[in-house]
Amino acid sequence: MEKTVLFAFRGDPLCFIHVLLNALDLKQRDQEGLIVLEGEAVKLVGPMSESGHFLNALYQKAKDAGLIYGACKACATKLDALGPIEKEGIPLVGDMANHPSMGAFIEKGYNIITF
Repeated sequence: MEKTVLFAFRGDPLCFIHVLLNALDLKQRDQEGLIVLEGEAVKLVGPMSESGHFLNALYQKAKDAGLIYGACKACATKLDALGPIEKEGIPLVGDMANHPSMGAFIEKGYNIITF
């Protein structure tokens, strides 16, 4: 089975919609697809978790499907996004100087796509 991890760095919701759509598409195709929130993308969790946000339905679907692997511990701390991330129960990842390691995913056979 193909395994892909989508590293989202940009804090642009119009970019992040593609992360959500692609992760959900991979799941529909019985492929493993995970989402890692990095950089400014960590700040999207708060707005997306609100019921009126245009990404809320896709975000909830991806979250409920277990597609959100985690959020960067360092970036969430630096960008003051810890509260919403913790409230949403998204794991903080920091196995490489408090940032998620792409190398760890590569060692496990994942393809990496960055947004």
